[in-house]
Amino acid sequence: MPCTTLLVGKNASYDGSTMMARNEDSPSGEFTAKKFIVVRPEDQPRHYKSVISGVEFDLPDDPLRYTAVPNALPNEGIWGEAGINSMNVAMSETETITSNERVLGADPLVRGGIGEEDFLTIVLPYIHSAREGVQRLGMLLETWGTYEMNGIGFQDVDEIWWFETIGGHHWIARRVPDNCYVIMPNQQGIDAFDFVDAFTTQTNYMCSADLLDFIESNHLDLTLPLDDEVYDLAQETCFDVRAAFGSHSDSDHCYNTPRAWFAERYLNPASDVWDGPEPDYVPESDDLPWCRIPEHKVTVEDVKYVLSSYYQGTPYNPYSKHADPLTRGMYRPIGISRNNFLALTQLRPYMPDDCMALQWIAMGSNPFNAFVPFYANVEVTPAYFANTGAEVTTENFYWTNRIIGALADAHFQTCLVHIERYQMKLQSKGHELIRRFDREMLTHPAANVPAYLEACNQEIADEAEKATAEVLDKVLYTASMGMKNGFARSDN
Repeated sequence: MPCTTLLVGKNASYDGSTMMARNEDSPSGEFTAKKFIVVRPEDQPRHYKSVISGVEFDLPDDPLRYTAVPNALPNEGIWGEAGINSMNVAMSETETITSNERVLGADPLVRGGIGEEDFLTIVLPYIHSAREGVQRLGMLLETWGTYEMNGIGFQDVDEIWWFETIGGHHWIARRVPDNCYVIMPNQQGIDAFDFVDAFTTQTNYMCSADLLDFIESNHLDLTLPLDDEVYDLAQETCFDVRAAFGSHSDSDHCYNTPRAWFAERYLNPASDVWDGPEPDYVPESDDLPWCRIPEHKVTVEDVKYVLSSYYQGTPYNPYSKHADPLTRGMYRPIGISRNNFLALTQLRPYMPDDCMALQWIAMGSNPFNAFVPFYANVEVTPAYFANTGAEVTTENFYWTNRIIGALADAHFQTCLVHIERYQMKLQSKGHELIRRFDREMLTHPAANVPAYLEACNQEIADEAEKATAEVLDKVLYTASMGMKNGFARSDN
């Protein structure tokens, strides 16, 4: 599934939270309806069967409650995608990534294995830390294999781990440094790996147990040692992962790397030269760093802007009236028509455990939607976000945003002001309400916290529904005034 992920370590975020965010995008020509729900332990399957691959197995009998953003229609399986469990552990899956022929020949993908449809459901309810998430998913991959290359994020209040599959059964994982962010398009991303750490303390790196043998027996190590160097892969602390496992195809340079380039350009504008005749990095650079220290602490709004971006301020903006037609729209943007939803999981260390976790949700095409925050420690989510079905209707957040995006895109210059005001209004209101509810929780703790937070979420959803209906009205009017068959002379 085409997507883009942004991970923010706790010392790089504006409030000390770990933050993990990801777009889910539909394949070309498809638009997948999504809903935001809670899965309670009694609703979690004890025997699991994948719709796509048909793989089936028993699940543990002690699942945790968790949030999820599954497909509205179950015809292709669950596709839970992003959620937080009742132990304040979050998971984001899957960033579909790339590899090369040597890896896929050495460990072929498994047609009957597990994949994006399955991961959240079979992992998130059973983990109590981000590290446990890496370990459980690694075990499942080694047991069942996967039919696709995957990148998966795991998060708790202290750590974020990024997990990448290597062929059908192998994997690596690296901890995001606390003072850094990571941007991941649909491409194998980890740039360096420390085997010494992975096979000793596992402070910042983990991998499948036989990875060293897998690399050596299949000649995947492309390191060129110095003439007098005694080279030992097991002692390598900066192994070139991209050379061994990644891809550098022409399609990557059009579809993937430009997205990372724009995100790093936005979060580190003065750290490198991005424009002009001699830039340090260009949209097709293969050596963009996997993690970077941002120039300022990263906010929720920064995350939303990056994951909604379409190359603003560059010659590649598809909406620009002044860009050269040869460059306008030449690279795949992050914010596209096929965005299904955007979720940001935020774990706040300054709040009590029972109200620490927020899950921000946007649906539809990201340039035209707005972020809405919800407490995750609840038994049910508001109907406006949970009742999505096949029918096109303004009775839920997903379909209303799809309509807004389609109208506003066709009349971009005249509708943009409405969209910007909508985003500012709704996102400001979200912060305002969360601050009020947080203060009330700290000063007068609720006897039944989930019930209280459900009432808070409902108030937030009501504001979202009102603001979204208002912007739909404005966008519809503006688009109607721009119709090609308009005529100024009145008929009355």
